Amino acid sequence: MNRADIVRAAEALRAGGIVAYPTEAVWGLGCDPRNEGAIERLLALKGRPAEKGLILVAATFEQLRPFLQSLDAEREAAILATWPGPVTWVWPAGPTVSPGLRGKHETLAVRVSDHPLVVALCEAFGGPVVSTSANRSGEPPARTREDVLARFGDALDFVLDGETGGRERPSEIRDARSGKVIRPG
Repeated sequence: MNRADIVRAAEALRAGGIVAYPTEAVWGLGCDPRNEGAIERLLALKGRPAEKGLILVAATFEQLRPFLQSLDAEREAAILATWPGPVTWVWPAGPTVSPGLRGKHETLAVRVSDHPLVVALCEAFGGPVVSTSANRSGEPPARTREDVLARFGDALDFVLDGETGGRERPSEIRDARSGKVIRPG
């Protein structure tokens, strides 16, 4: 893990940039979830409809807490037992969460990652990062650094070199209120 590159990626995020990085299964594109301009730029780059919403990935649950409504202690404990790891939870969004993040939903998709580069990036950035697959809408996600560069090249502000976590499928997605599986992982 190149610490200097992680710092540069975090600086790019703080400056409103778009960063590509490996995740558990595929390459992701990310930006600062509090920067509306960066979110709009990311959606335009992907050709992703804003109403779909985005995922936030974090190093810890505490990084996500400001974006979420509280659930009862039993539900939260059940969710926290799945993290860190490849389970994304669709959680009731806090009142100040941007529609750019949640789309047409009243919820926000969130995950505490166990991928070392994602964790290091979120720690260096000081909070969660938007995480969406590195592809244009409707295309398969990028699985290598070379694929990301071929698809997006100079449109990216930084590419954090590394390997994916080796998973074949993207993270499982579950409903935080019911525990129901929305997308198998």
